[in-house]
Amino acid sequence: MHTIELTKPDGRALTLYSNAPITAHDPAPSPSAESIQANPHLRWHPLRGEWVAYAAFRQNRPFLPPPEYNPLAVNTDPANPTELPRGDYEIAVFDNRFPSLAPDSHNPPALHVASAPANGRCEVVVFTQDPGAPLHSLRVSRIVLLLQVWADRTTRAARSGTIRYVLPFENRGAEVGVTLHHPHGQIYSYPFVPPIPQRMLEREQAHFAEYGVSLLCRMARTEVKDALRIVYRNEHAVAFVPPCARYPYEVWVMPLDPVENFAALGDEQRRSLALAVKAVLLKYEGLWQRPFPYLMTWYQAPLDGKAHPETQLHAEFYPPYRTRERLKFLAGTELGAGMFAMDVLPEEKAKELQMVPITLDE
Repeated sequence: MHTIELTKPDGRALTLYSNAPITAHDPAPSPSAESIQANPHLRWHPLRGEWVAYAAFRQNRPFLPPPEYNPLAVNTDPANPTELPRGDYEIAVFDNRFPSLAPDSHNPPALHVASAPANGRCEVVVFTQDPGAPLHSLRVSRIVLLLQVWADRTTRAARSGTIRYVLPFENRGAEVGVTLHHPHGQIYSYPFVPPIPQRMLEREQAHFAEYGVSLLCRMARTEVKDALRIVYRNEHAVAFVPPCARYPYEVWVMPLDPVENFAALGDEQRRSLALAVKAVLLKYEGLWQRPFPYLMTWYQAPLDGKAHPETQLHAEFYPPYRTRERLKFLAGTELGAGMFAMDVLPEEKAKELQMVPITLDE
């Protein structure tokens, strides 16, 4: 993996990544040379026991602009600068111009509930310079590189000493809240372990203490043996619809052997995992015969300086569709009680995905 470090006119960092040496690139552009002076903050929710981030300036971020004003496109018009320079790189990572978390957050408001600076980091990860090339259309080598990029960003976050959890994710489609259609994801680096990863970690720790094995690795082995819900499998990775799926067509992707985080992946594991990711996305596209919206979220070990043999690196895909005609919206029981209600069986959705033919080229 090859990298180039640049600084934007407004002071934000930009890193270019490629499988081959980067031999040419323009200076780092920015839609504005002036910083927006982002200063998000946190407020404590006393009933839920969790932090909520506040960043009202995000109301000014671009929202579904026309293609000619795509801020993630390669910069070609000096009168309308974008976020990406011209060059022979493959992936770009830069600080979000409208972050919910920022390293230099300060002076949170004094309230009758606890408040704190939102001292984290929000980064944008642009998968390709081609605005019409979604993740499933990219070569496996590009997805392998993406896994390396996520490892690099996690390692950098760990060196800060202030970040406790790194969460890469991709929203695809307006149905899941995308504001820019150019293929990209984000990385949120939190100064604490967020509630969902924290609950997962507690369950994994309890299982490991009782059985001495990773909970997710044990689940994966059971799914492989049963084969009922397997969507894709190769030598080192597996993708399956979990028996406890909360969304139709929900799929989990993970290495078959224990892996705590992106940096712990071996070369063969990384390639196998990239193949599994691409296979799932091709299945989604083939099932609907149109752009398929989803949220892809990656979970890994926290950054607390400790070993976490109980924790398994894995992705969870959440498509919003309930049926071919209706969307899955969270309602009273999901939002109010936190208990999901499903009107389809995971086994039925797994079978539909299994029946989608795909060509998994390199």
